[in-house]
Amino acid sequence: MANVKPHSLLTDFDINLFKAGKHYRLFEKLGSHLIEVDGEKGTYFAVWAPTAKSVSVVGDFNFWTEGDHPLYVRWDESGIWEGFIPGVAKGAKYKYKIHSHNNDIKTEKADPFARYCEQPPKTASIVWDDDYRWKDVDWMGKRKEINALDKPFSVYEVHLGSWKRKNGNEFLSYKDLAKELVAYVKEMGFTHVEFMPIMEYPYDPSWGYQLTGYFAPTSRFGEPDDFKLLVDELHRNDIGVILDWVPSHFPEDAHGLGFFDGSHLYEHPDRRRGYHPDWKSLIFNYGRNEVRAFLISNAIFWLDQYHVDGLRVDAVASMLYLDYSREEGEWEPNMYGNNENLEAMSFLRELNEEVYRQFDGIQTIAEESTAFSGVSKPVFLGGLGFGMKWMMGWMHDTLEYFKKEPIYRKHHQNDITFSLTYAFTENFMLPFSHDEVVYGKQSLIYRMPGDEWQRFANLRLLFGYMFTHPGTNLIFMGGEFGQTSEWNFEQSLDWHLTQYDFHKGIQEVIKDLNALYKKHPALHEKQFSPEGFEWIDYGDAENSVLTFIRKGSNPKDDLVIALNFTPIPRENYRVGTPKSTQLKLLFNSDDKKYGGSGVGKKTLKPSDTAWHGHKKSVVMTLPPLGALVYK
Repeated sequence: MANVKPHSLLTDFDINLFKAGKHYRLFEKLGSHLIEVDGEKGTYFAVWAPTAKSVSVVGDFNFWTEGDHPLYVRWDESGIWEGFIPGVAKGAKYKYKIHSHNNDIKTEKADPFARYCEQPPKTASIVWDDDYRWKDVDWMGKRKEINALDKPFSVYEVHLGSWKRKNGNEFLSYKDLAKELVAYVKEMGFTHVEFMPIMEYPYDPSWGYQLTGYFAPTSRFGEPDDFKLLVDELHRNDIGVILDWVPSHFPEDAHGLGFFDGSHLYEHPDRRRGYHPDWKSLIFNYGRNEVRAFLISNAIFWLDQYHVDGLRVDAVASMLYLDYSREEGEWEPNMYGNNENLEAMSFLRELNEEVYRQFDGIQTIAEESTAFSGVSKPVFLGGLGFGMKWMMGWMHDTLEYFKKEPIYRKHHQNDITFSLTYAFTENFMLPFSHDEVVYGKQSLIYRMPGDEWQRFANLRLLFGYMFTHPGTNLIFMGGEFGQTSEWNFEQSLDWHLTQYDFHKGIQEVIKDLNALYKKHPALHEKQFSPEGFEWIDYGDAENSVLTFIRKGSNPKDDLVIALNFTPIPRENYRVGTPKSTQLKLLFNSDDKKYGGSGVGKKTLKPSDTAWHGHKKSVVMTLPPLGALVYK
């Protein structure tokens, strides 16, 4: 095979941007690119390795021999090595062999910018390009309107390897999922899917949260074009796509980003800031310009090349705090003497400003579990600039409340109402995620107390409460039909359960709640504003009942919601109402079609009896462990 020819895709301007940390499309310049030079077809390679004394490309085209294809180091102190190798075609497998100035260390690394990787446990990068033709022009045109913060956001969280399997225990491919998953999500009425990390990862038990191929969809389920097909099909069915994105840490695998060129290139050199004790992984150096450019380029890559509609940023709390999961003496305060990671905060602000500037109608969502303020406030107001934040406090308090036997719930009314004291301090998404159904926590249905009937009634009530509480929603796969066993990433969900009436009932509840949420503006138009919510009565602890109003822009759209958290039906239960018009039942979680007992009135006529501070009131029949929605 021919020698390496000097060639560059990088201009002086590119290099200046890269050094300044402001090059946000590095994927167009670094990595491997199929091009033609002087009439010869081949592949251009470029890799950042500033501590290297030599870098050569090894691959199946040179029998993995070091030195056959050495790259040229640039003269501009950028630390980039590059060159063009004629004859290297699409599908060629390769790595970078790096000989470091640092103690003569040698490393053999996968390409950080590879678009495609070998299927684990193999670890080589693959030269790739694609010519996928997108068919989602309609979606992209209306996305800004659909994805707005005053529109419904009901998210189905999916782990692609275990949603469903075929032929015993074989993965569904991206192409299979483009048919089966798309049809299912559409039937269930979810507005968005969120994929747990689909970037290439070596170790299945990490569920994808330990990445080695930041720019490559995992080859477990097919080629990059096939993943584009899956996104395209979702869009053509008006379903948005959110990707889990992990800029918080990366694994120490030999072929990954760690100790890349024999130095701490991507990770922070101080172990107190560069190593994660919880996950035994490395933490990015957010203060290094080139690392920031790598990460922001990566976010933009998925939004640009894969038409993704949002990024859910993993483990934001671990990025924000220098003492996260560390004991006294294991961390060093910042320049102001406190525990905030100023470099990570500045990186997140820059990330959010840039992606919102470049892409219409996308959202970023922070998985942030602390009381850090301003996560979803704009950067110009001093916030971090995310579109939404997971409401972990609500999730924790709600599950704690629901697991209590109903007889004791009257002593814990504050647990179920507390979230409304801070519900509008951020744009909150209410999550029942994969983290809640693993490691002995049990499935959602088995966290509910009582006999079988009560468990299912509790779960229907839980979802009724979730969808009527202010904020957007996320449900992890399996929860929507009452999966009984904990989630296991090595096998399919228990789809056989959906033949049973109670499980089918939960599915129908989710379908109807999704339809309700989408159809009624009161549930989404002001989901992040205190103007969209008003208590009728939160103080009836003795009966464990909550009543409140959800409001849209038009008072005609107002909904009255009543929740009974005990298995005792409440007849002649008086509820104050602001209007004299008749109330019509829209949703009853105790409906017989869901497996309930069918208690509850279809219409309610207000009388002139003043109640709960309102001039009018209605008399309801509250079903056992039931949620009612009236308009």
